[in-house]
Amino acid sequence: MTVAATPEPANADDMLRILVVSHGHPTLSFGGAEIASYNLHLGLKASPQAQSFFLARVDGQYPGHSRSALMGAGEADDELLYHADDYDPFLISNRNTNDLLRDFRRFVRTLNPDVIHFHHFIGLGLEALYVAREAVPNAAIFVTFHEFLPMCHHHGQMVKTSGHRLCEKASPISCHGCFPEIDPGQFLRRKQFVQSMLALADGYISPSHFLAERYIRWGIPAEKFVVIENGLNVPERADIRKPAGANARRSKFAYFGQMTPYKGIDVLLDAVQRVPEAVWGDDATLTIFGGNLERQPEAFRNKVSDLLEKTEDRVRFAGAYENKDMPTLMRQVDWVMMPSVWWENSPVIIQEAFFHGRPLICSGIGGMAEKVRDNVDGLHVLAGSPEDLSAKMVEVLETPSIWTRLHSGIQQPKSHIASAGEHLGYYRLVIELRQADQTALTGGLQKSA
Repeated sequence: MTVAATPEPANADDMLRILVVSHGHPTLSFGGAEIASYNLHLGLKASPQAQSFFLARVDGQYPGHSRSALMGAGEADDELLYHADDYDPFLISNRNTNDLLRDFRRFVRTLNPDVIHFHHFIGLGLEALYVAREAVPNAAIFVTFHEFLPMCHHHGQMVKTSGHRLCEKASPISCHGCFPEIDPGQFLRRKQFVQSMLALADGYISPSHFLAERYIRWGIPAEKFVVIENGLNVPERADIRKPAGANARRSKFAYFGQMTPYKGIDVLLDAVQRVPEAVWGDDATLTIFGGNLERQPEAFRNKVSDLLEKTEDRVRFAGAYENKDMPTLMRQVDWVMMPSVWWENSPVIIQEAFFHGRPLICSGIGGMAEKVRDNVDGLHVLAGSPEDLSAKMVEVLETPSIWTRLHSGIQQPKSHIASAGEHLGYYRLVIELRQADQTALTGGLQKSA
């Protein structure tokens, strides 16, 4: 469900003091979860109902202090960095509990927030939940999920390690199949540890119904789960490109994102080279805005290189980009391509494309199928199928009216201000329920005495 914003507070005493915790700061670590958590912080700051603080984890690539894991973040007096680089990815655990117990606990106790909202645990570790609960027992703690990391050791993708087949359900046996070197008993203990830490939270948030339903089936209490879409914070809307020439086709395709095997960039390149020359013509192009190909496995890099040779001059690389550049980049684009081969959740590129009025062509699975309405504001294709993706590209190139119809069906995404208002409504609801439970417990103890 989605929670509506609460009324304006009557006085300063009604203002909530909120700590938003993220696994990265968007100025240092560019990713969807980092952007979503920071946008929430900015949205909360803009509300008279809240005083927000932002704590982001940094790793060994960022110089730390010798005496404290805490550092300032530029000139902002409400943003801090937390240095943590002794991380166990299997247990989502921070091995350096001394810093958590000393610096993180001291900071949280000093801040004394009403709400602590975790947007991720990578690097920071699930133990941060325990320390937060112990440091400020009266605070309401929330967790937002962005992928399936608590249930899936394979980078939280819910994709099999062999063949990139989609995984429908995590279990010790199926996880052992992906990682035969890890005993099923270890996966069972992992699940028990992760769920015991997550149980310390008072509420859980997902930007998509798809992700929420997966976590509920895994064991997260449904009554503590809400769906609140991440808010978009983009001040400038890109103009719609005006195609030139007699054909006036909407023929400019673009991909935005990391060049990883899970994002399906190889599927997209394969699809492009399958489009007949007579259909592609001289005006069609695919521009790739993204990076990190050099960090991918060698086999994947070689596959991408071979496919690029086949696409010849149809594809151009524009390199990595920053979020602030999106309006300028979108002016060159008609179609946003999202051929991911994993489920996705609520990718920010979908909101950005819709904000700028660009239809998407995406895989019809998971959060993509939920956010992009097939034949309404975008088109679905079979995940992992270059043949189906190529056929869709041929269809839109040969039928220019499709773009106009889909463009008219686009609805504007939720702003970071509106999203923050819904979060505040949920915070207050949970706080009221906690207070009611404590009152009932105190009354029961007094009666028994």
